[in-house]
Amino acid sequence: MTYRRAAIPALTGALLLTALLWWAGASASALHLQGATDTLGGRTVADLQYWLSPWSYDPPGSGVPGGADVARYRTLYRTGMQIRFAAVFVLFVPGALLLVRRLPPVKGRMPVAMSAVWAWGMAAGALASTVSAPWLIASHGRGSYRILPQLAGMASSGQQITVIASFVTAVATVLVARIATEGSAAPGPAAVSPRAARLAATAGTALVALSLVVLSYESVAASIQSVSVSGGLLAEPGDLLRAWLLLGGWSAPPSGAVGGSVGSWALYRLADVLLLVVVWWALRLLPALLTRATVPAMAVGGFCATVIGLLVSQLFQCAVIGADTGGRWAWQYLNGALGGHVPAALTWGLLAGLTTVTVLRLAGGRPEAAGTVPSAPPAPSAPPVPPTPAVPPTPADGPDRPVG
Repeated sequence: MTYRRAAIPALTGALLLTALLWWAGASASALHLQGATDTLGGRTVADLQYWLSPWSYDPPGSGVPGGADVARYRTLYRTGMQIRFAAVFVLFVPGALLLVRRLPPVKGRMPVAMSAVWAWGMAAGALASTVSAPWLIASHGRGSYRILPQLAGMASSGQQITVIASFVTAVATVLVARIATEGSAAPGPAAVSPRAARLAATAGTALVALSLVVLSYESVAASIQSVSVSGGLLAEPGDLLRAWLLLGGWSAPPSGAVGGSVGSWALYRLADVLLLVVVWWALRLLPALLTRATVPAMAVGGFCATVIGLLVSQLFQCAVIGADTGGRWAWQYLNGALGGHVPAALTWGLLAGLTTVTVLRLAGGRPEAAGTVPSAPPAPSAPPVPPTPAVPPTPADGPDRPVG
């Protein structure tokens, strides 16, 4: 797919994602009405406010200080929100353009393309929240107080509604891309060595496992949390490091636990195993699905695989909690965990994709461009036939020679 064809669905998706998030944020003010509490219930209203407030132009609660400068703080807050929505649009376009071009939704690629664009929409939301965070922090009147923990909190905020908005955006983007690709040649799967693809996927998954298994263990995570820098704006970086480095959190089974306790602990850990399986399988298939396994495409693809693995893991763990508690705490877990760890997925997913494409090329499994058939070697030409030497003509019987 050419850039001109891919630009149409990318721009359509960016406009739709920005509009959906703006509409969700604008709806937050309606939750403060008494009728909303009477109709939905106090708990539901509180959960919806938690989802929508990060995208609202109205400061949450008493987020803006009072005093003579209240108008200036409110203006600064609105400026930060304008930057946030503009950043969502600007950041979504290049990633969607790359994915739609390298994963055109034809010949069974539609589910893969939709999942990748879905994940990239969540990345655009997380990055936009991070970019606009300095203006929003300053608008609260405490721009120099614990700025790194505040930055970590804002980078991870509002991801629940971004998951839903990104899914709707991904469906629309892929449908528009499907229409844009009609009439063009459908690229076939690229030829990739299975052994090299498995080796590369294992190397990329190992990086994700480093965060999920090693860094996310409670004692290691506590050490990361306790990292300190002497004073200034860079003090207390622990929260920020955890937000961008940890894909989960787990601990060893309680001492003395037997039987059902160990089984329950293993069942919860199965969610982490599921995440790694999804990442490995996606990295294994990605080089063949891409029309061309370039470094940017594999890096973004590694991030998308990590985010989809996170979503599968979160839904599985929600189901386990629901079965374990009779559904009592399942919604509360999903309310807080849905769409979480996207900043860490950016860090480790991009590294996993880069590692995968590097190992793939070193292992001699560089894929051929999709849709191309390797040309057969030219047939060896026949050796030149040496010219036949001329045979002197046999003298014809002439007239009778005189005898004697």
